[in-house]
Amino acid sequence: MKTVEATPQRVQQFAGAVKPDAPVIMLNLLRYRAQASFPPGSADAPCSGREAYRRYAAKALACVQAAGGRPLFGGKVAALPIAPDDEHWDDMLLVEYPSPQAFLQMVGSPEYRAVAHLRTAALEDSRLIAIQGDNSFQL
Repeated sequence: MKTVEATPQRVQQFAGAVKPDAPVIMLNLLRYRAQASFPPGSADAPCSGREAYRRYAAKALACVQAAGGRPLFGGKVAALPIAPDDEHWDDMLLVEYPSPQAFLQMVGSPEYRAVAHLRTAALEDSRLIAIQGDNSFQL
């Protein structure tokens, strides 16, 4: 199932599932539209989904940093050795926030909401996965 935006239920599940006083790393899996899907009458110039996401990222970075967050790593997804045959992603991004609350405040800020439409227009599908360290996990 393709998903681009969080539902209120998923946000509530996120808030209840994470440790509130610990950093959280958000794993972003991104699949771009061939052409960005802006609503009719949009002032945004037509472009590819990848370009719309680049525009989003350039503006969203200030919001991430204002929340105390920082990008950790990003890159092109080269292969999926373990995945369904029909699953594919273009890029992935890891962003660390000092707490889940910092992330929630960021995505709720007026500054972020003003640019979030670029992300929605850019993406055909996405995943946002919250990760927190756990000392009990061992390889």
